[in-house]
Amino acid sequence: MTEESEFQRPSGIPDSPLQGPFPVGAYARKLQEEMRKRTKVQLFGEVLGLKVARTKVFFELRDSSGAVPCSIWRNEFEALDLGGQALVDGAQIVVAGGPDYYPGSGASSPSFSFLATDLRIAGEGDLLAQLDLLRKLLDSEGLFEPQKRLSRPLLPRTIGVITGESGKARDDIVAGLNRRGWKGRVVWAFAPVQDRHAAPMITRALTDLAALAQVDVIVVARGGGSLADLFAFCDETLCRTVALLAVPVIASVGHHTDRTLIDDVAAISCSTPTHAAEEAVRLDCNLARQEVLQATQRFKSHGGRAVADRAKALQQLSRAPAEQLRRHRSRMHQLLREIRAAGWRQSDSQRAASQRQLSNLSSRAQQLGRLTTDLETRIPTVAGDVERAGRRELERRAKAVQALRLALDGHDPDRALERGFALVSDPEGELVTTAEVARRSDHLAVRFHDDTVRVKVEDQ
Repeated sequence: MTEESEFQRPSGIPDSPLQGPFPVGAYARKLQEEMRKRTKVQLFGEVLGLKVARTKVFFELRDSSGAVPCSIWRNEFEALDLGGQALVDGAQIVVAGGPDYYPGSGASSPSFSFLATDLRIAGEGDLLAQLDLLRKLLDSEGLFEPQKRLSRPLLPRTIGVITGESGKARDDIVAGLNRRGWKGRVVWAFAPVQDRHAAPMITRALTDLAALAQVDVIVVARGGGSLADLFAFCDETLCRTVALLAVPVIASVGHHTDRTLIDDVAAISCSTPTHAAEEAVRLDCNLARQEVLQATQRFKSHGGRAVADRAKALQQLSRAPAEQLRRHRSRMHQLLREIRAAGWRQSDSQRAASQRQLSNLSSRAQQLGRLTTDLETRIPTVAGDVERAGRRELERRAKAVQALRLALDGHDPDRALERGFALVSDPEGELVTTAEVARRSDHLAVRFHDDTVRVKVEDQ
């Protein structure tokens, strides 16, 4: 190794068996020569940290077990004509080349890279082969069935959604839920849906949502893209996590023709985010509300008719006792009037008969008086006997008349009133004969022998 240092070479480390010391620049160039002599190979992995500089294109090539810094001359990269969006972070590529070392200078840092001389995007055939192997592995372990055995609620109260924060899938899910008329709660878990960080972030979002007791179902949604774009949803850890969750997971990744591993392990796979929203809320709430409203209206209609019919029947039944009571009351009033009229008629008849008897007795008394005068005149001797006999007869007849008068007065209502009795009648003039009837009236009329007094009932 030649020495090309402007400084005088210092002495080495005492007692060290190693050669040197050599100038670092000379060693760096020698290292560069040795690196470039190494065998050229092909590597494949995932692109990360893509940076296009003035003369070179820099990126890292990674997989699950390691990473290598790579570079390619910009003119060679542009000559490949891969398209503007072909080489992006997360893309799976194959590169051909070998290790290279840039020795640096006094003003720049040294660096190691795998200098690519050729590059191509890994074909979907490569990815499909990997997917097929992983799909068979998961299937052999029975991880396609656990989610499908979970029961999904017909009308969940809370739905967890994992999607990109600014993607169209978010709007499609909201639109689908709105068309269902669903009024529940959505818990959003925004995560990257494309690149090397997507799968771990989605896995973490899934476990966080599943830990919420109120979340009834989880939707994982992303729009369409190439298989490389959707490859995050084929991650083995992500798929195993989905398969073992106790909460149903609805997968909606890609378009109709896309099929990722998460579609196999999820409870159900949907072609669009809108379809996923409809599967999450399987009941059309708008239609259900209309049916409930119609049923309510029918119930109200039938119930109203039933109540009206029942009320009509009850009204008819309630009128029957009142009408029966009214008929009995009318009959009793009629009987009372008839009894009263008969009493007055009998009283008048008895009074007339008594008057006639009194008149007859008076006439007989006058006749007896004249007879007595005649007897006194004609038979003075027997005047005393006749007078006494006449007086006795007169007294007997007077007593009879008095007895008849007393009997007549006993049937006279006015005499009953004179003895302290009173007639009680309601405002309509009907007689009140019981205390119960009197309590039901506010005012009563009390007839005495000399006048009628109107009173107010206070004992109700």
